[in-house]
Amino acid sequence: MPNKTILTRLYRLIRPYKFQFMVAMFSALVVAGLSGGQAYMVKPLLDKIFFEKSSYFLAILPFALVTLFAVKGFFYGLNFYLLEKVGQTVIRDLRIKLFDHIHLQSLSFFHNTPTGELLSRVITDITFMQGAISTVVVGLLRDFLQVVFLLIVIFYMNWKLALLSLIFLPAAAIPIVKFGRAFRRISTRWQEETAEVSNIMHESITGAPVVKAFTMERYESKRFSAQVGKLFATIMEDAKYRRIQHPLMEVIGGIGMALIIWFGGKEVIAGNSTPGTFFSFLTALVMIYEPIKAVSKINSTVQQGLAAAVRVFGLLDQEPAIVSKTDAKELPPFCHDIRLQDLQFSYDGETPVLKDINLTVQAGEIMAIVGPSGSGKSTLANLIPRFFDIKQGSLLIDGLDIRDVTLKSLRDQIALVTQQTILFNESIRDNIAYGDQNRSEEDIKKAADAAHALKFIEKLPQGFDTVIGESGIRLSGGERQRLSIARAILKNAPILVLDEATSALDTESEREVQKALENLMKDRTTFVIAHRLSTIKNADRIIVIKDGRIVEEGTHEALLALAGEYETLYNMQYQD
Repeated sequence: MPNKTILTRLYRLIRPYKFQFMVAMFSALVVAGLSGGQAYMVKPLLDKIFFEKSSYFLAILPFALVTLFAVKGFFYGLNFYLLEKVGQTVIRDLRIKLFDHIHLQSLSFFHNTPTGELLSRVITDITFMQGAISTVVVGLLRDFLQVVFLLIVIFYMNWKLALLSLIFLPAAAIPIVKFGRAFRRISTRWQEETAEVSNIMHESITGAPVVKAFTMERYESKRFSAQVGKLFATIMEDAKYRRIQHPLMEVIGGIGMALIIWFGGKEVIAGNSTPGTFFSFLTALVMIYEPIKAVSKINSTVQQGLAAAVRVFGLLDQEPAIVSKTDAKELPPFCHDIRLQDLQFSYDGETPVLKDINLTVQAGEIMAIVGPSGSGKSTLANLIPRFFDIKQGSLLIDGLDIRDVTLKSLRDQIALVTQQTILFNESIRDNIAYGDQNRSEEDIKKAADAAHALKFIEKLPQGFDTVIGESGIRLSGGERQRLSIARAILKNAPILVLDEATSALDTESEREVQKALENLMKDRTTFVIAHRLSTIKNADRIIVIKDGRIVEEGTHEALLALAGEYETLYNMQYQD
């Protein structure tokens, strides 16, 4: 992505705060003008006081100098504060925008993108951008104006010396440009290595029980150390270029200053210039060189920010795979049936996972879906709330294709309970009311009671205010699942998807959860994906999926009587 494109997009982010930005620019203009005034005052200071010994100027100049420094200090502070506020506000807005954009992505995006990579984009990359924006906005614009005013001063003082000094300004810019390319390349690699460090750390921490069970702490330490070593090598390469760049800028500045002193000294000795004029010129030149030298110091920071901006804007440019159509309708409250017609689905576009699925589920019916592992049961469940898009065939709810209705109106009518219980590091109350934070305390308690969770919640020291830890780690598996059921009960959606909701539980926990599920399924159209066939004996209908196709359909007794695939699955679980 070209720098011009990056800067244009950054400007669009700054544009809403242009009034504050303009006030800051006015302040920068005042600071730059007063910097030129500081340099110019060296001339009367030396010529009038130290050479002409004027009492009048001795009385006036110190007060004028104090006033100049005070006014400059006020506008410098105002400029710094306003530009820092604009820069930090832009970063805040960008971080929120990136977070929101990530959550607009389809489920396949999260399957294909490591969590550590996303964390790195939102935290590390935007932190690098923050450094660049703060540096550029706060420093470079002010310094540019300062250079312009100081150039006016040096040309006014001595145009010959000014032309000589300008020879060295392009010479000072060459290392900045040359090293900038290297810094951009290194910064991109730095951010990639940082993302991988974040990813390894996230995996090893969330997988801590497995790491400990297999005594793989040393292996994880080696894996992490190797990645940190790569990051260290990249950082040291950046430091190597910084080490070379700074002394080089000092040498160029030293050579330029020596030539100016030699030529200016000759002018003073020949009587073509006064000492005050020369030292005023020299002061202005030193003040010009300082912002140019500062650019070389911050070049690495700026390049890091630009490289981070490429990654951040690249993610923002990634369109969600599943969105509502522009003319999408609201899905009316579900009341008739759900139909799957000639449905086929593939994750990669080549290998079919579901083939020729034709199925009609009536409102209020409990439909169980069974089959061997990898047969496509969970895929079918994920198509109902449109977590993935159907490529061929259709899925109709009351005659409306789910691709023709808004995602919100579709998902508002579907409750989901999965094998992998997803809870948040908040209070039990917040987790149950996750779909609707405005629900009353009485509604939340009723949902907990219906989910057979009220007893264990009330035994906790802080009751509904208990914070349950990351993924509900402070609760048992059965307790976590009952909270997710309470959340689904409170949502009160007419369509329910249960994806192996009891398969990870022990017998006692399963019994409690099964009671909660019976309450949840009342008067709802339910799709039950089951591994344990004992949990779906009372389903109105059972379909058996094998290799992506529906191979059998009927009640529990009818399927056993067929002596086919269902009986084989049943016997595998219950044979002596």
